[in-house]
Amino acid sequence: MARRLRKYRKMRGSRTCGWGRVGQHRKSGQRGGFGRAGIHKHKWIQGTPRYEGKHGFKRSWVEPVHAVPVGNVSERIEYYVRVGAAKPLPDGGYEVHLSRVHIEKLLGSGFVDKKLIIHVERATKRAIEKVEAAGGKVILEVPHR
Repeated sequence: MARRLRKYRKMRGSRTCGWGRVGQHRKSGQRGGFGRAGIHKHKWIQGTPRYEGKHGFKRSWVEPVHAVPVGNVSERIEYYVRVGAAKPLPDGGYEVHLSRVHIEKLLGSGFVDKKLIIHVERATKRAIEKVEAAGGKVILEVPHR
């Protein structure tokens, strides 16, 4: 039926414009929902295939390994002495107990310029080679658990 004025023009000045009180025209029913609602897994599956739902699982029983590069140990040796995880040796080197700062594994990246005797639970082959090339050694400890 033809009308001279549409509803949105007719009801100007009436505060709610025919939509009642307290949010009756507030949500998203008029426009099909928010965001990507209404596109149902056809067009978007190629562009964003993991948009909806859960994928995979979290291995909750695997504990994270706290690791540090061997170059980081060499650079921050004064910090380890200050917190009581390292002590200077008479020949100018240092003895470092990484388990005292909750580090479990020694990684091989970085540069070692000091003689270090490092006590740690695990170490990579490359880390052991770098420490020994600088005149130190890596002592693998049994984990205390």
